[in-house]
Amino acid sequence: MEGAGLAMKPVIKVAALCGSLRRASFNRGLIRSAIQLCDESIEGMKIEYVDIAPLPFLNTDLEVDGKFPTPVEAFRQRIRGADAFLFASPEYNYSFTGPLKNAIDWASRAPNAWADKPAAIVSAGGNFGGGRSQYHLRQVGVFLDLHFINKPELFVQAFQPPSKFDSDGNLIDPEIRERLKQVLLSLQAFTLRLQNQC
Repeated sequence: MEGAGLAMKPVIKVAALCGSLRRASFNRGLIRSAIQLCDESIEGMKIEYVDIAPLPFLNTDLEVDGKFPTPVEAFRQRIRGADAFLFASPEYNYSFTGPLKNAIDWASRAPNAWADKPAAIVSAGGNFGGGRSQYHLRQVGVFLDLHFINKPELFVQAFQPPSKFDSDGNLIDPEIRERLKQVLLSLQAFTLRLQNQC
């Protein structure tokens, strides 16, 4: 049968993390939209939201006999099982948020669950659209051995007209949605390139 010998395109598993814990967060809205875009129009990639809210504050006293607390171990397993990452990173005080840093630090405990995997960052916020948080997260990624895509970048100026999000934090701007799709396609292509080099 023609084409029967062709291998199926692998499905890239992307773990998506939001630096804001608010339910109606614009950044969480970007992740919801990214999940919808993959389900509707990006074949070969699946995004799963990973909630960082249950994680305790990092405290190595909680590591007993080489084991992590249950929520931390569950989180680390999801990070280890991902092929790539999508960070939605709001900007707090010129940096990314405490909850996101806490999650990053837990998964970086040996063995580092982030190492040698591709990632993308998107953000929504005030004047610079969360851009400073992205740049700071990229710096941390160097130590984590994360490989961030460089282009395209997405900084959503959430408070500039026209409205980008509704009152529930859902993305409603079609131009931003298309730009988000281009970020996802770039992450997909970069992930496949890295995997093929292994």
